[in-house]
Amino acid sequence: MAAKPTIGVLALQGAFVEHEDYLRRSGALPVEVRLPEQLDEIDGLILPGGESTTIGKLLRRFGFEEPLRKFEKPIWGTCAGMILLSKEILGGLPDQLALDRIDLRVTRNAFGRQVDSFTAQLELSNLEEPIPAVFIRAPLAQPLSDRVEILAEVDGQVAAARQQNVWVSSFHPELSGDLRLHKAFVASCRTGET
Repeated sequence: MAAKPTIGVLALQGAFVEHEDYLRRSGALPVEVRLPEQLDEIDGLILPGGESTTIGKLLRRFGFEEPLRKFEKPIWGTCAGMILLSKEILGGLPDQLALDRIDLRVTRNAFGRQVDSFTAQLELSNLEEPIPAVFIRAPLAQPLSDRVEILAEVDGQVAAARQQNVWVSSFHPELSGDLRLHKAFVASCRTGET
């Protein structure tokens, strides 16, 4: 059996503990990433949900901005992480950090406030059966190039996508009770596929 991949979860703010549990249950060794030099020691990275403006400020303060732009291993942004990995951000502050890792124009809080949160069964192109998707102040996105592979849509906008080894989802798979997306990400980190 192949060695467990070591997958980092950015642990500056947001829902990182839940991702760690899902990674562990999906056959990976999770590591809380708090310093840029830790990026050299992992096989992949998750940028979790949380508050994208706050996470962006912390990424700048701790020197993550350029290392994340150059990070070549698989990376997955969920909710706030999706916002941070996108090329363009609508509804953010003028200095909102956009890492430009995936050709998406993302709209923050597309469904409204926390009270407007919901769960839906979502069809993903890379999974046979729908998954429960938890949307909490979720962003939605539109592709800016044909390099983006759309995996799922809600209301005609991107809810999950890939561009080479950059994955994004506007929902919180770590709150769904379904491990399939984490298992797929772990598999991509194990093989280093793009």
